Amino acid sequence: MDPSTPNSAELQQFISREQEKAMFNEMVAKITNVCWDKCITGTPGSKFSSSESTCLSNCAQRYMDLTLIIMKRFQSMH
Repeated sequence: MDPSTPNSAELQQFISREQEKAMFNEMVAKITNVCWDKCITGTPGSKFSSSESTCLSNCAQRYMDLTLIIMKRFQSMH
């Protein structure tokens, strides 16, 4: 076997890491879209207002908490 050829376990780990990266990127994109629409009311200037910043932070935290709850629930079903 060629030493540069990944074995089955290495390939599975690589695929798993890539799936985790894709899920993370998808979650960030969803949080950005959902929270931006919810919290940014006008055309943003050079920085967010304090209320926008607080709203974005709270929205992102709630979204991440909900995602973890759903993931744990899904894992417990298997």
